[in-house]
Amino acid sequence: MSLENSNDRRDPEGSVGHVTPQKLVVEQPLRLACGIVLPTHTLVYETYGTLNQSRSNAVLICHALSSNHHAAGVYEDDSKPGWWDHYIGPGKAIDTNRFFVVGVNNIGSCFGSTGPTSVNPETGDPWGANFPPLRARDWVESQKLLMESLNIDCWAAVIGGSLGGMQAMRWSLEHPDKLLNAVVIASSMKLTAQNIAFNEIARRAIKSDPDFCDGHYLLEDKVPLRGLALARMIGHVTYLSDELMGQKFGRDLRMGDLIQGKTDPVEFQIESYLNYQGDKFSDFFDANSYILITKMLDYFDLAREYNHDPVAAFSHAMCNFLVISFSSDWRFSPSRSQEITDALIAAGKSVSYIAIDSEHGHDAFLLPNQRYQDALGGYLSRVADQLEGVAP
Repeated sequence: MSLENSNDRRDPEGSVGHVTPQKLVVEQPLRLACGIVLPTHTLVYETYGTLNQSRSNAVLICHALSSNHHAAGVYEDDSKPGWWDHYIGPGKAIDTNRFFVVGVNNIGSCFGSTGPTSVNPETGDPWGANFPPLRARDWVESQKLLMESLNIDCWAAVIGGSLGGMQAMRWSLEHPDKLLNAVVIASSMKLTAQNIAFNEIARRAIKSDPDFCDGHYLLEDKVPLRGLALARMIGHVTYLSDELMGQKFGRDLRMGDLIQGKTDPVEFQIESYLNYQGDKFSDFFDANSYILITKMLDYFDLAREYNHDPVAAFSHAMCNFLVISFSSDWRFSPSRSQEITDALIAAGKSVSYIAIDSEHGHDAFLLPNQRYQDALGGYLSRVADQLEGVAP
């Protein structure tokens, strides 16, 4: 493995400050669950905080569908903070004064790690739609190679929301001796039929775009912007709650005046918002990556290899668990988190569960919430105390 290093600069005002992505070229072959072998692959990642002398305080952050390695801090030329900046930093819930935090962009994504936009070494062209199908366990195995490159033997915690929570659970089964804690937020042991249906509608929107070109649009110098924007709009609606959309937008009109009979285009505020979100997303995300990762979500079934018995699956885990749900999340509802908790209890595992009241739907795991912050921070503070030998 070859490793390109760079240091972050921490800001005492509650941010990790300026960060620089790092790149790992993994020269060890990676056999995917589908049977295809990637002879090499690249991972882009960031780190925050300092690894202690015993190398025992490392925390892995697992991203969801459209996120990436940039979980905290800001770049020198871009002041937009990382996607979980509310929760990662000095004194925050994931305290970089006590933990060495690793955020990685997984293979199959489109932010520098090997994926559909990368060059297939066998053809010299972008992988495009030919990139091999992935499973969550492939992300875990790739993350383990990053772990080894950093000379970390065991994670203090593996933390993730949504698809990230699925990875945390998969870590606990695939490498039970390599993590002390799994934090599973707004997640599920498998998708519901409704979730799979939403994902398929989004994929169909992308594939119906004339510029999709059967997934080989990069060879045609095209991008299926309209289809990708529509897919994002579909997904975004499911991440919000009806209550929040009603409070934020209601039925307010953005343009036009029906009463006075003006002929200007009439657009509801929610329409304007969704169009904006869709167009913005299509400017930076890759359509093939979206298709690939949503299929990963559909395929995920934690207990498939255990005759669909989650208690049998979790019997292999050795770590402690924290499970968190949000009241208005109907995409990954609290009942899914309760199923995880019940299975862990039945398997005799140490598990803490907290249900957070929030009006923000599935997006709640990304947004500020004092009770959520206190619960996550309190749990991880106890983890840090144990690592540091602090008496309870």
